Amino acid sequence: MNVVNRRRILAATGAGSVLAGLSPLVRAQAPAQTTNRLVKVMLGFPPGGSADVVARLFAERIRANYSPNVIVENKPGGGGRTVLEIARNGDGDNIVVVLSPTGMLTIFPHVYRNLGYDTFRDYTAIGSAATFVTAVCLGAGVPESVKTLRDLIEWARKNPSKASYGSPGSGSAMHFTGTMLEHLAGGNMTHVPYKGAAPMIQDLIGGQIPIGMVPIGDAVPQARGGKLRVVATSGAQRSRFLPDVPTARESGFADIVTEDYFAFFVPRRTPPDVMERLSAVIGDAARSADLAERLAQLGLEARPTTPAQINAVVRTDFDNWAPIVKASGFTAED
Repeated sequence: MNVVNRRRILAATGAGSVLAGLSPLVRAQAPAQTTNRLVKVMLGFPPGGSADVVARLFAERIRANYSPNVIVENKPGGGGRTVLEIARNGDGDNIVVVLSPTGMLTIFPHVYRNLGYDTFRDYTAIGSAATFVTAVCLGAGVPESVKTLRDLIEWARKNPSKASYGSPGSGSAMHFTGTMLEHLAGGNMTHVPYKGAAPMIQDLIGGQIPIGMVPIGDAVPQARGGKLRVVATSGAQRSRFLPDVPTARESGFADIVTEDYFAFFVPRRTPPDVMERLSAVIGDAARSADLAERLAQLGLEARPTTPAQINAVVRTDFDNWAPIVKASGFTAED
């Protein structure tokens, strides 16, 4: 993705910019508790993972600063699609907020022919929590002589029968980061989708798969423990979590720059005043030092945004992913 352009968008929208229909007060101090309505913070992944932890951290802030009645609902399924299909029409008198990687709304529409939601018709973003990048990891199946991303591409070109790579799921940003490497290696790499990062990492360590596109938060402890080698990360700049690892751009591959956001979305029919208050609470939480430190423990960079900024990111990424998905030739069966 063109992160440079994305950052230009974030700068251009300005701190006082907001989504049409919302007051500039969205950047002000979060309001005190103002409702007793039930707030459902929903996500498309099971308990225990990084998305679940992020949802619960922000749910605590919503409970303290907006409504005392907040629950977190895990609706795993469809690689994160199911919750967006369920939540798009809201939930009666309850307030619905969906925490999701932006890829479910920027990549999936280009992958799935019968997606049960429309990114722009059904949802609007009200803020973001954090960003994360992909770590290109090597397991026991790759020779120790492969030390750089360029080495890896050359090895894959010469060993097509061995050059398979895993991702946490088909259609994810990490999957398509892998397709970019595959293209550079002459189209000889084979994608192996997993149901999450954990089983993929176990197979990397065990040598069942040689290469993995891993969320950086999952890669860091394995890299520090010497169980995996990380030859590159996909961000525009080096990650502070792996400062000795170069980016793909630094390694000579300028087009491989991908980054995903954990962002908060609400159904379009949500009242503007509810959007404004929730956005203020979420923004204040994302800017707090203590929560940023908790996110860092997950390998996530805190990245607060206004509604206008994160919606601009979603639009830009939606457009930028379209040719990448098309060039890959990949479409999902369901």
